[in-house]
Amino acid sequence: MAEVINMPRLSDTMEEGTVATWLKKVGDKVEEGDILAEIETDKATMEFESFYEGTLLHIGVQEGETTKVDELLAIIGEEGEDISGLLNGSATQDSKEEETPKEEKEEATSEPATEAVDIPEGVTVVTMPRLSDTMEEGTVATWLKKVGDAVEEGDILAEIETDKATMEFESFQSGTLLHVGLQEGESAKVDALLAILGPKGTDVANIAKNFKASSGEKAEAPKEEAPKAASKPEPKAETSKKETPKVSAPASTSSSDRVFVSPLAKKMADEKGINLSQVTGSGENGRIIKRDIENFTPGTSAAAVGKFVPTGQEDFEEVNNSQMRKVIAKRLAESKFTAPHYYLNVEFDMENAIAFRAQFNSIPDTKISYNDMIVKACALALKQHPQVNSQWSADKMRLNHHVHIGVAVAVPDGLVVPVVRFANEQSLPQIGAEVKELAGKARNKKLTPQEMEGSTFTVSNLGMFGIDSFTSIINQPNSAILSVGNIVEKPVVKNGQIVVGHTMKLCLACDHRTVDGATGAQFLQTLKGYIENPVTMLV
Repeated sequence: MAEVINMPRLSDTMEEGTVATWLKKVGDKVEEGDILAEIETDKATMEFESFYEGTLLHIGVQEGETTKVDELLAIIGEEGEDISGLLNGSATQDSKEEETPKEEKEEATSEPATEAVDIPEGVTVVTMPRLSDTMEEGTVATWLKKVGDAVEEGDILAEIETDKATMEFESFQSGTLLHVGLQEGESAKVDALLAILGPKGTDVANIAKNFKASSGEKAEAPKEEAPKAASKPEPKAETSKKETPKVSAPASTSSSDRVFVSPLAKKMADEKGINLSQVTGSGENGRIIKRDIENFTPGTSAAAVGKFVPTGQEDFEEVNNSQMRKVIAKRLAESKFTAPHYYLNVEFDMENAIAFRAQFNSIPDTKISYNDMIVKACALALKQHPQVNSQWSADKMRLNHHVHIGVAVAVPDGLVVPVVRFANEQSLPQIGAEVKELAGKARNKKLTPQEMEGSTFTVSNLGMFGIDSFTSIINQPNSAILSVGNIVEKPVVKNGQIVVGHTMKLCLACDHRTVDGATGAQFLQTLKGYIENPVTMLV
């Protein structure tokens, strides 16, 4: 369904905005978190990210044009979707607003956002932002400002972490940071109290208390907003003042290896092939911004110089666990200590597979990987061995007759498992295209929950990293996971003669509650037939 995107209010005083630059054009694919445009106000030019995925179907404001806040900016939906109703509806709404008496408009806009809280002039309550359309709560990963610091409009206040990404949160107001509603590592729902800004020395104890009460939060005795605490820096925030990290990496309390970069600058650097570690940022706290990428000349930055560590000096850093890392740890521990794992190791002859892949890739515009072949072979073998494609519960066993293969993908903060659905019904090129798309989304933290649910079996391949063999922990509620090693050239015995051959080691980890040893062995025999004679996968 198409989504209407209106001109955002990028500050509390913003009444209208001008589109400085469109980063997408009509017909382009848009992922959640992509920069749609740069929006210019009378104070600053800011990047505007999309909270939706789809195709950009309509642009309502051209570059250089200006429109009021909440007016139609763009429409995102499915490719080819009919949006005439939305465009007509927007026009009808505009005409109705013009007919509304001025007095009614004034009455409608005169009500305070929070009636129960009396907020003095110049004081601004900052709430937990909704950084995506699916976000329900956020965690403060890092505060870039501490209580008592002066804040300018556009300064980075904090890093906010969701289950998908860690994003920089900019201040839309200027003033002094008077109160912090959440400490680093604490979570709260969207629109909960995050911070209070205002004139230096303002007593905001009652404002914080009343705001929490009016919004349904648990009211707590204020701590840092008392006059003495207002000028006393918080130790934890002090250590992170120099940090300004970006969406693609989780928060860290150490800044020695961090790259501070705006979303637009990161996009430009990716397009130009610029290594961000070699760029010196000119923004706040050394943050890399658009002009730094535009003016970058390779070999001129001091940022590329390594840090000298004296011999014998102990050094370490403590990194707060991200939401993703916490979930991975919990699920793997549950799997390892509840499912009785056992392991079956095999070694396959890869001569025919190598020849098959080379011949298949000789077809124009066709390219498949060994991993694609393994996913396809597993899918076909699972259809013949539903016991391996099963799931265990306390009182029953579910034998799946559909095959959804989870493909483990390494990301900077752990491991995610996007799912190739109905893999047995897909061709090798289709599997290759889907795996490539899902892996790209995984590394950019763009996977949706639906794309990571429903697997019935998992493949984990470390062969591309030169690993010969390894074991994996079962991805619950699956009953098995296949670990795939590297293809190795070595002497082998064929027809009584020692010749040069190519082999690959695989390890099947099974849940003994659902898969007996003989059942797992039979599955591997079937898999061996497909891998060593891949032409049979096309029959």
